[in-house]
Amino acid sequence: MERELFTEEQNMFREAYRKFLLQEVEPHRESWREAGVVPREMFKKMGDQGYLLTWADEKYGGLGIEDFRYQQIMIEEDASHGEAGFFHTLHSRLVAPYLKHFGDEEQHARFIPGAVSGDCILAIAMTEPDAGSDLAGMKSHAIDKGDHWLLNGSKTYISNGINADLVIVAAKTNPDNPRQIGLFLIERGMAGFERGRNLKKMGLKAQDTAELFFNDVKVPKTNILGDPHKGFHYLMQGLAEERLIGAAGYVAAAQRAFDLTREFVIERKAFRQRLADFQNTRFKLADLRTELDICQVYIDKCVEMHNAGRLSADMAAKAKLYSSELEGRMMDEGVQLHGGAGYMQEYEICNLFTNARISRIYAGSSEIMREIIARSVLD
Repeated sequence: MERELFTEEQNMFREAYRKFLLQEVEPHRESWREAGVVPREMFKKMGDQGYLLTWADEKYGGLGIEDFRYQQIMIEEDASHGEAGFFHTLHSRLVAPYLKHFGDEEQHARFIPGAVSGDCILAIAMTEPDAGSDLAGMKSHAIDKGDHWLLNGSKTYISNGINADLVIVAAKTNPDNPRQIGLFLIERGMAGFERGRNLKKMGLKAQDTAELFFNDVKVPKTNILGDPHKGFHYLMQGLAEERLIGAAGYVAAAQRAFDLTREFVIERKAFRQRLADFQNTRFKLADLRTELDICQVYIDKCVEMHNAGRLSADMAAKAKLYSSELEGRMMDEGVQLHGGAGYMQEYEICNLFTNARISRIYAGSSEIMREIIARSVLD
């Protein structure tokens, strides 16, 4: 399907980024998956090319490009030539914007240059063993001690958890009001801040997903984002973009799976004819091609709305819900049409299948997305 939303300059950016991935990422994907972590220097290499925090002001070393389409291009190219476990988009577009929107000038100057260069890797810690989508159920808490806050608690399933130099930690700041949450800037080396296991996962094996522990961590008042009681509100503001980022990645991964499956059924033969010549194969791919094109059009429209500052929570929820469910269907059909080969890790469709299962869970599960959409329809 021809898409007309990208400019000539953006198409040149795509070509340059693709070349970077082919040289610096694609050859190393397997070793990173085996290691369970992407080397820290990859963030530096990204930073050296200007691929981190493209929106950051030039005075902090950024490109000053607000247009989300540049990140969309990177997300799409990552699906074909990158490594799904390399969470540089989380660093650039999920975590760093909290610094931009809710940090003060001193915090901007202290943390954003390092995030732009890749010297300071970012993570955000919200999820706990007993609190995922329900942030009000978190047990991590911080007590105001006058000149500092005292932070205690634990977090789990934290992406970039091993590599991170700066973690934005959500914690309750008022025991009488579960919606009063603070966002605390926890730096590598702070006393009482410890990392647990690099967790073993079904997919995204190169992503360092960790447990984090906070035992009487003294957090200076200069390491709090904005109002220490309005963190819940701050977190809600970032969810629409987070879900759009997810949707752009899910449809791109599904497109990659479609391309691989198409190539496979054209080449593979059974009963003296190509798999592509069976009506069952043709009809399944026809249905998926239609769904992928329709989904891409909607996501591109959401990108346009986001650039205009008009992306609503229910629009983002629809994009996240449909694209993640479509990705799951595409991966399942892709493995099925690959036959036994689809179950083998040497075939990329196998890794795509296991990577995709988390898409319907994180950044808000499909059930939560349906509830958000239902409220926009019925309330």
